[in-house]
Amino acid sequence: MVFDLSYNNLYGSIPRELGSLKNLIALNFSYNYFSGPIPSTIALFSNLTHLHMSSNQINGSIPIDLRKLKNMVSLDLSYNSLQGQLPSSIFQLNRLTSLSFSYNKINGSIPPALGDLTNLVELDLSQNQLIGCIPLEIANLKNFTFLDLSSNNLSCPIPLTVALFSNLTHLHMSSNQINGSIPIDLGKLKNMVSLDLSYNSLQGQLPSSIFQLNRLTSLSFSHNKINGSIPPALGDLTNLVELDLSSNEFDGPLPLEIRKLRNLESLVLSQNQLIGCIPLEISNLKNLTFLDVSSNNLSCPIMPILTVLQSIEVLSLGSNRIYGSMDSNIVKLRKLTFLDLSHNNISGIIPSEFACLSILESLDLSYNSLKGPTGEEPVEGDIISFNHPLQCPKSTPPTPSPSLPPKSTPQVAIIICIVLAFFAFCLINLFLLADKCHFKTRQVQPTKGASKNGDILSVWNYDGKIAFEDILKATEDFDIRYCVGTGGYGSVYRAQLPSGKVVALKKLHSSEAEEVSFRKSFENEVETLTKIRHKNIIRLYGFCLNKRSMFLIYEYMERGSLFCVLSDDLEAVELDWSKRINVIKDIAYALSYMHHDCTPPIVHRDVKSTNILLNSEFEAFVSDYGTARLLDPDTSNRTMIAGTYGYIAPEFAYTMAITEKCDVYSFGVVVLETLMGKHPGEFLSSLSSSSSSIQNMLLTEIIDHRPSPPRNGIVESDIVLITTLGFACLNAKPMNRPTMKLVSQQLLARKRLLAKRFSDISLGQLMFPDEILLDIENKIS
Repeated sequence: MVFDLSYNNLYGSIPRELGSLKNLIALNFSYNYFSGPIPSTIALFSNLTHLHMSSNQINGSIPIDLRKLKNMVSLDLSYNSLQGQLPSSIFQLNRLTSLSFSYNKINGSIPPALGDLTNLVELDLSQNQLIGCIPLEIANLKNFTFLDLSSNNLSCPIPLTVALFSNLTHLHMSSNQINGSIPIDLGKLKNMVSLDLSYNSLQGQLPSSIFQLNRLTSLSFSHNKINGSIPPALGDLTNLVELDLSSNEFDGPLPLEIRKLRNLESLVLSQNQLIGCIPLEISNLKNLTFLDVSSNNLSCPIMPILTVLQSIEVLSLGSNRIYGSMDSNIVKLRKLTFLDLSHNNISGIIPSEFACLSILESLDLSYNSLKGPTGEEPVEGDIISFNHPLQCPKSTPPTPSPSLPPKSTPQVAIIICIVLAFFAFCLINLFLLADKCHFKTRQVQPTKGASKNGDILSVWNYDGKIAFEDILKATEDFDIRYCVGTGGYGSVYRAQLPSGKVVALKKLHSSEAEEVSFRKSFENEVETLTKIRHKNIIRLYGFCLNKRSMFLIYEYMERGSLFCVLSDDLEAVELDWSKRINVIKDIAYALSYMHHDCTPPIVHRDVKSTNILLNSEFEAFVSDYGTARLLDPDTSNRTMIAGTYGYIAPEFAYTMAITEKCDVYSFGVVVLETLMGKHPGEFLSSLSSSSSSIQNMLLTEIIDHRPSPPRNGIVESDIVLITTLGFACLNAKPMNRPTMKLVSQQLLARKRLLAKRFSDISLGQLMFPDEILLDIENKIS
């Protein structure tokens, strides 16, 4: 018998009555909210081979009676709050092949009896409070392929017996107090794929034997005391995807052999004593997207480096001796999102072409000898700023920014608002009075070569009836086969038009069209979306209102909603930490635009994961404006309850007043949902109590465990910053929540490494931030 209740919202204690299921062979309660200790009756399952209870809130000690489960093959109690020492009785389960107690509060030393589990293939004891040395008896585990002891307090050198694990593919011992030198015998682990010994006290030089592990894809020795030069033999690790040697004592130049690492995507060499220049042969690394060589003594001209990094997304060259001036070739860095050139000797005029880098989110040029396009000095010690914004030269067509909307003078803003208001007024009147389809377009002049049936984007130039017929044909008169979901009102359809353009249609059913509330929501959505235009707000292509049909036409989002992606295990893994960070940023920028760059401000009132849509690149778009409201400064802005339970700000229940802070609270919920992989549920109420148990929890205990853990300092610091902002947005007092503009500014600010280990950061430190981030400014009440 198999009993699987994983990935639900079950809570309370695990029922003792389970002991009556004598024939149970597999029990899976993972990803729920079970609390309390593991009942002793579980030991009655004499036939049990698989016991998985990870990602709950189970506490107490590990029951000694688990030793009775002699047939156990796989035991996973990770991501709970188990305490006490590892009972030696566990190591009597000699059929075990997989054992995980990671992310608990287990203390004491690792018992020598571990060596009795001779069939063990995978062992994960990471993120606990284990002390002492790794027992020599571990040498008996000849079948090991995966060993993770990271984030404990283990001391002593790495035992030489580790080299006996000939099948080992993953060895992770980061974030301990391991000392001594790196054993030469590690070179015998020919099957090694991932080796992480970061955040320890390892000394001496890198042994050349390490570079014989030519199957390695991930290698990290960061935050140790390793010295000497980086050996040219590094180029033999041709399968490397991630390399991190940061925060050591490496000196000398970067070896030219680095050009051989053609699969490399992330290279982190910051905070060493490297000299010379970044070899231009780095241009061979076509997959390189992340490069951090900051805080070294590198000395070379800036432009040759920039022009060879065609695929780079994150580039940190700060705190070196880089010199020279920049030119218009900066526009070749089309994928760049983060650039830090601060604390160097760069001089000359800042190229206005920076404004052409459409997805650039963070730019730090401070502490150089640079001047703006009109000759003014940048503000020292701050992200580069000028008296006027940079503008992309006319010779290079500008691309809409994915973040905050461009600034403009007050006069221009007033003119734009008047034009938009007039356009919206005309459009709404047409909408209410006409009995045919009307479509909003980006082009006023007819598109050359358009077919009679016309592209929906050009239908403004054609009879609306023709476009309407195209819609009916594309959906076979709204056949259920084309329905991809339902929203707050109506159904959503996917339609491919004759031009090949794929759009989404939100259609009111005939019965709904007769309802005043649904019709009002429909009209409200049209009115709102005709007033706003932002890269991260869903684009309305057109709408139709007649006796037969009422529908809206949007750009199509291939990935569906954020909620659906988080609910699917495979897609949740694909939505890695970098993508989740960008999703949260996209939402923040859209809300900041609505609250602070629209006149009057617009409040969404139903910010939730089902209303956040993702395209094929996992870019996020805020959608569903049926409940949105324009804030009138001359009224109380009181209204009936709108929104979704679990996302509504608590004060709305008794004030009934709409403010931007309602959206801020909902955004905070979505932040936690994105980080945790599921709606925070009861965690929200626990959070409001600020209990010591919540404050003492580690950040790593609550974040989603399905994607691979964050692997570099910038991503870790982003997660910490976003969690801090999320908690601030959930403040019970609206006046103490940050504005979305402040949230956006914080997300756009430059990144620095954390002041402490990511695995050691508690929720209490994020609820009451101090110096978790070296550079975060405590602007939040």
